[in-house]
Amino acid sequence: MRNIVDLPRRLAAEFLGSALLLAIVVGSGIMGEQLAAGNTALALLLNAIATGAGLLVLISVFGPLSGAHFNPAVSALFWARGELSRRAFFAYLPTQLAGAIIGVLLTHAMFDLPLLQLSEHARHGPGQWIGEFVATAGLMLGILGSLATRPAWTPLLVAAWIVAGYAFTSSTSFANPTVTLARSLSATFAGIAPADVPGFVIAQLAGTTAGGLLGAWLWPSPSANSITEAYP
Repeated sequence: MRNIVDLPRRLAAEFLGSALLLAIVVGSGIMGEQLAAGNTALALLLNAIATGAGLLVLISVFGPLSGAHFNPAVSALFWARGELSRRAFFAYLPTQLAGAIIGVLLTHAMFDLPLLQLSEHARHGPGQWIGEFVATAGLMLGILGSLATRPAWTPLLVAAWIVAGYAFTSSTSFANPTVTLARSLSATFAGIAPADVPGFVIAQLAGTTAGGLLGAWLWPSPSANSITEAYP
């Protein structure tokens, strides 16, 4: 019999997961830049490894509670597929955003930086937008494919895709509107200028649509063992 998790606990999982994810992304960027002494490739490698390792833990721990979305694009995908209720969807969105912002502020506090910042890291242009489209579409395909064929592997496969995306996409694979917005509030290695956020988010939404439609065609039946089940 399926274990139904009440909405408050699911929202707590989404909040904590989103906060810790941003702390990992931003914090490892700061630490990587400090340790790499100007070697951007090494800083990016440290950032990618930490993010992937953190995602593996967060999805494994919080997945059975909320699905471990930490991403409004993922929540929208499962709402569209009828695997997340409208009530839960509209509760997840502000929870994920609030958690992400708290995670950035917490990271700034850990590194003795000003809490309130705006990034000046320019990330724009067709190449970066295409990169975000590919990163997000691939993420959706990876999630749907793993849930349909190897649900127990989902945390590992999602983490591996994000690590790979750091290396092969021009945008370093944000693949998450909430992460994008929260990272605009950090003038650190992982930041993105606020003016560049809309372009990334549009590309992410387009990638979500493309990946979701292709995934629905490739794997038309949701897995009964999915970590993101349909809740009332």
